[in-house]
Amino acid sequence: MSGATVPTQAAPMRKLTLRQEAAAAAAIAARDVTKLIRDPIRLIGGLVFPALFIAVLGGAFASNFKTPGIDLLPFIFAGQLAQGVWQSAALGLISLLEDRENDFSQEIFVAPIGRRTILAGKILGESLVAFPQAFTVMAFGVVLGIPLTFAQVFAIIPALILVALFGASFGALIVSLLPNQRSANLLFPFVFLPQFFLAGSFNPIKNLPWYLDIVSHIAPLRYAVDLVRSAYYGNSEAAAFAVLADPAFTVTLIVITTFVMLSIGTLLFVRSERNR
Repeated sequence: MSGATVPTQAAPMRKLTLRQEAAAAAAIAARDVTKLIRDPIRLIGGLVFPALFIAVLGGAFASNFKTPGIDLLPFIFAGQLAQGVWQSAALGLISLLEDRENDFSQEIFVAPIGRRTILAGKILGESLVAFPQAFTVMAFGVVLGIPLTFAQVFAIIPALILVALFGASFGALIVSLLPNQRSANLLFPFVFLPQFFLAGSFNPIKNLPWYLDIVSHIAPLRYAVDLVRSAYYGNSEAAAFAVLADPAFTVTLIVITTFVMLSIGTLLFVRSERNR
């Protein structure tokens, strides 16, 4: 029929290159770093609280309790260093739920970037956010007289990078199962608080009752703490008392678990976004 308009088919969405996907992930990560800088209360709290925790709790434990073969102040220092980075990275993923409630995630999901790229950007950003806290704890440890050589620092930093990614992946998995930020704020204390005691972040856990030992082996934070302690103690005599498992086993377990949690968390989060 003359004069009839022929409907045009929408052009397919152009797939981004690997470089463009990486740039998108970096932009998302930079947003999280910027949010931290613009939130002085969160920034100061994240820097000061772990240092005070080491000074007060570490000093109290070191002066009142003696553990054969272990100086408790460095022991607690290494544990809190791991816990701080792991917890900060995991809790930071709650911002995914905040973005969902503000419809920011919907704006991201209509962009022509991969779903894994979006979550990778969030994980990278929250991992970067955790590191100012780590460097503050290390500096405070030096002030307290905790032995910390350059060799130990260079061994700890790669361990902390893996711990940050491990924590962020755990947070992504938990967040993918929750409907909103309020649910996350209610659930996360029940998920994190038991791990603080059963992961050995500030107390030896080699002689736990059998039922607590089972739960301890399930807690992801246990392996994050043990990895940082193995990096801190190295081949010293104290490592036999402070480190729970062979570092190669711990690294392998963390890498595999991180990949599994990230894969499941991404799948569930993307599915929940599509169903909204």
